[in-house]
Amino acid sequence: MKTIFISSDHAGFKLKEIIKNYLIIKKIKFQDLGPNDDSRVDYPDYAHKLARKVKLNKNNIGILVCGSGMGMNIAANRHNNIRAAQCFNLKSTKLSRLHNDANIITLGSRLLTKKNALSCVGIFLDTKFEGGRHSKRIKKI
Repeated sequence: MKTIFISSDHAGFKLKEIIKNYLIIKKIKFQDLGPNDDSRVDYPDYAHKLARKVKLNKNNIGILVCGSGMGMNIAANRHNNIRAAQCFNLKSTKLSRLHNDANIITLGSRLLTKKNALSCVGIFLDTKFEGGRHSKRIKKI
């Protein structure tokens, strides 16, 4: 069974809450790993916390949100078996799942509109890894 984890820093908190509402409306279960408000926090703490949860089970996936999406992406990708993809549009999101079997999406709250961010989350959750020739490449990571 797939578990979805979501987390942010202070800059991504509002978008994280919007994404949580989207998941609730879609009846998709998730675990919020914090923070619980927009008080200043350090993004690596939350990226590492989420990455540790995602790598416990190959079916787990994560959603990380910070101001640019880049800090969370860098921190999450420090973990073995994590393939975090910073996504900006539907194509980058779809390809991150199809070809790279990304298990975490990172989003920049200062770079994406609410509509675009929610579309990316929807595509990320709905797209399955294509496998085939891509499996060999993933093993090389």
